[in-house]
Amino acid sequence: MLNGKKVALVTGGTSGIGLAAVNALHEAGVTVYETSRREARLENAVHLPGDVTDEAAMARVAGEVLAREGQIDILVCCAGFGISGAVEYTELAAAKKQLDVNFFGVVNAVKAVLPHMRERGAGRVVVVSSVAGAIAIPFQTYYSASKAALNAYVAALRNELRPYGVTATAVMPGDIATGFTDAREKSPLGDNVYGGRIGKSVARMEHDERTGMDPRVAGAYIRKMALRKSVPPSSSIGLSYKALVMLTRLLPARLVNLVVYMLYAK
Repeated sequence: MLNGKKVALVTGGTSGIGLAAVNALHEAGVTVYETSRREARLENAVHLPGDVTDEAAMARVAGEVLAREGQIDILVCCAGFGISGAVEYTELAAAKKQLDVNFFGVVNAVKAVLPHMRERGAGRVVVVSSVAGAIAIPFQTYYSASKAALNAYVAALRNELRPYGVTATAVMPGDIATGFTDAREKSPLGDNVYGGRIGKSVARMEHDERTGMDPRVAGAYIRKMALRKSVPPSSSIGLSYKALVMLTRLLPARLVNLVVYMLYAK
């Protein structure tokens, strides 16, 4: 640590899990920079405007942090959003946007900090994935696909970086009570064809989210993953979600898929 304190860059840290992560890192004595498209004044971080879908913008943000601090010890990738609807009726542009923000937004941020971390021989990348990446949710197919892609990306990235002292981990939250729910881009197209199952499925998910975990719990967990000595390739937040993800690995895939159908697609 060049200045005696760790320095973190957080994407999507103006609200929800991202803001909770910003505050938790600040409480731990970390110097925090945050980047997102919207203008913001944050009490516990320096805001730098930047769009994660813009590779040049992420390089510029990382460069500014390095110019000010001389180091980036931690990258936390929180930027993301969700869409819902039937695959058959989802416009390709909407599906691409989902992957562009949730997956390639992480890719752009990681590429921006990786040369510095590799050359220093130290760094931690924390990527916010989702339990939906391990348990694919019908009518939120592209969201699940984006998060599953992140889990695979982090697992492979860890082995690429292993000789250089840089580690990465995917954090998989479950239902969290944040503005993510209201920001979801919902398409009801085809709901009549699908017997009302699209609306029913999304309504159930939104109820679970609104009554879900306090984002501060997720923020504290992200802080732990950012600061602890070693981290797993992926982990879930909370005992119930850890058990749920473990069951999906132990039980036959056909049975897991049937249970998901009964909960979110019947």
